[in-house]
Amino acid sequence: MKNWGRRAMVVALAASTTLVAACATETTYRPATGSGFYRTGYSDTQIEPNRFRVTFAGNTVTDRDVVERYLLFRAAELTLQNGYDYFVMADRDTDRQARTYSTPGAWGPGFGGWGGGLWGPRWGFYGRGWGYRAWDPFWGDPWAWGGGADIRTIDRYEASAEIVMFKGTPERGNVRAFNARAVVDSIGPTVKLPRS
Repeated sequence: MKNWGRRAMVVALAASTTLVAACATETTYRPATGSGFYRTGYSDTQIEPNRFRVTFAGNTVTDRDVVERYLLFRAAELTLQNGYDYFVMADRDTDRQARTYSTPGAWGPGFGGWGGGLWGPRWGFYGRGWGYRAWDPFWGDPWAWGGGADIRTIDRYEASAEIVMFKGTPERGNVRAFNARAVVDSIGPTVKLPRS
């Protein structure tokens, strides 16, 4: 029985390490996948023949600068793919989404722990040096057991823009107009593509 527990722990540790390693890299430039808070990549919707809404969503380790740069790159790429020369950003926004996590406890006093299913309010948290723990008002202060709560806020950025595409050269002095070829040439070398 001891070997089974040890093997299960090794398998769980390997799986969690693989998951963390996969999530610890910034979003590459690719079509969007996932949904909600976990959606990453670019997407675009055609509104009129020369008007699109473009978005780029990064994961939790992708900086705001990268998200905004990839949005600009996608707008330029889309402009060229549709046979136009430049685009004007009619509207642009970057949304910061934040989630705060406190990891729930699975062991300790109260429900499922030493008290064995007693009713009452109970809060879980991750205590430094002690792992997952729980606190409930009937069993006292968990911080007295050492550590302290581990509460993390994770940011994620999503940039969006409505663009209008045109042929020819941009009007001089229009700061919202971008030459698509120039954007692709200058930003292109910094864009991280997915591994094939």
